[in-house]
Amino acid sequence: MTIPVILDTDIGTDIDDTWALAMLLNCPELEPKLIVTADGDTVYRAHLVAKFLQVAGRTEIPIGIGIAKAGASHRYQEPWLADFDCDAYPGTLYSDGVQALIDVIMTSPAPATVISIGAATNIARALDLEPRIATHARFVGMHGSIYRGYDGTPGATPEANVKSDIPALRTVFVAPWQEIVITPLDTCGLVVLEGERYQEILHSPNPALKALIENYRIWARLVTWMTVDYEDVRSSTLFDTAAIYLAYSQAWLEVTPVRLRVTDEGLTLPDPAGHKVLAALRWRDLAAFYDHLVERLDP
Repeated sequence: MTIPVILDTDIGTDIDDTWALAMLLNCPELEPKLIVTADGDTVYRAHLVAKFLQVAGRTEIPIGIGIAKAGASHRYQEPWLADFDCDAYPGTLYSDGVQALIDVIMTSPAPATVISIGAATNIARALDLEPRIATHARFVGMHGSIYRGYDGTPGATPEANVKSDIPALRTVFVAPWQEIVITPLDTCGLVVLEGERYQEILHSPNPALKALIENYRIWARLVTWMTVDYEDVRSSTLFDTAAIYLAYSQAWLEVTPVRLRVTDEGLTLPDPAGHKVLAALRWRDLAAFYDHLVERLDP
């Protein structure tokens, strides 16, 4: 049986969310029931999801607009939306994504899995409104840095999804989910496609992958931290694809129970008094995951 999933995403800032969405759409193990946008300009993010689903021919998947966050919101992929008419979109777009998330979980015949690849704001709010969702679902997140930081550097560092809403992640961690599994930077921060694997995706005629690469090129020209033009050679770090994988398999990851404390600085530190989660701390076979990822992206 397929696993009903809800994707909660801050797509439109880092390009890895778009890669994760493309992967999700081609995973036969998963049945996307809802995609909710998180953090910053959640309407812009919902329009990105809508156009991507339309290109991929998957407009049957509902979209929910999550809680917006005031202040600067990076809209790196906005040029891709220049010709998008939201009013003509044939799919379902819920204005209250949090309530939609609650409704999907509470009416699902089988336990749902919430895949969180952004700030946990929507999920924490859903828990406040309906605490029972935790006992009806699993939580899989791309959050934290336990022993390694960005680019595999030793030592913990505040990770972006955690820093964006520290109280929200604390709320998520204390909830009685059926299971909490995370991929911290220790593992997801190592995922980069290059060589023949990347070239297969780069030159694929698949409409969704052509849209993915188009977004990647736009994003790479606009982000301030890209100092090398490598979009013809390799991907950026594909953090969120590891979370999609963890929603249905742990075969190529070492997943270990650990108790974590979320500090005021956004660190996720081991602490005997912390909250118990399952954390993917090491890859068993990263090369095998790369092959699997390419198969999922370009079946």
